[in-house]
Amino acid sequence: MSPYRKRILLYVLGIILLGFILLTALVYAFPHSVIDREFSKEIQEHQHPLLDTLMKYISAVGIFPYSVILVLCTALTFYLLKFRKEALYICLTLVSGLVSASLKIIINRPRPTEDIVRIVEKATRQSFPSGHVLFYVAFWGFMALLMYHLKSIPKLLRIIVGSISLFLVFTIPFSRIYLGAHWFTDVVAGFLLGMLCLLILSYLYLRKPD
Repeated sequence: MSPYRKRILLYVLGIILLGFILLTALVYAFPHSVIDREFSKEIQEHQHPLLDTLMKYISAVGIFPYSVILVLCTALTFYLLKFRKEALYICLTLVSGLVSASLKIIINRPRPTEDIVRIVEKATRQSFPSGHVLFYVAFWGFMALLMYHLKSIPKLLRIIVGSISLFLVFTIPFSRIYLGAHWFTDVVAGFLLGMLCLLILSYLYLRKPD
C-alpha cells in the first residue's frame, strides 16, 4: 500500500474512532434518547410471526457459543483447503467479541425494557455496543472480502457466500432493533467498531511484505 493510501486509511480509522467516542458521550448524556425510541418504534411498527422468525434466524449465529463455533469451523475449512493465512485471519475476527465484552462492562448500558419496546427475544448482559453487529461486520465483512479476493475459489461459490455475507452485515442492525434487544445507538456503535476491526484485519491481510 502506498504512503498516500496509508494516510487515507489512518484518517478513516481516526474518524470512525472519533464517531464512536462521540456516540458513547451521547449515550452517557441521554441514555433514553428520543432518537432511540423513534427508531425502535418505526422498525417494530410492522410485526408478523414470520418476520419474528426471520429476524431471529438472522441473529442466531451471533449468540455465544454459536459465534465461536462458526468462526472455528470456518477457519478449519479454509485450513483444510490449504488457505492457511486466511484461516488465521478468520480466527482473529474473534477479537471483536473481546472488544464488545470489555466495552459493555465499562459503559454498562441497560437493555431496552418491555415498557418501552416490544421484546421478541430477551437478551442478557449490557446493551452498548451491540456485540452481534460488531461481530457480523468483522466476520461476515471479512468473508465477503475473501470471496472477492480469492479468485481460485469457484465463482458461483464466491457469489453465493459473498451475497449471504453482505446480506447478514446489512440486516443484523435491523434484526437487533426489531427483536427489542438493542437501541439504534447500540447498533450504530457496533457497526462503527466492526468497521474498525474489519479495516485493520483487511489491511494486515492484504498488505505485501516489504
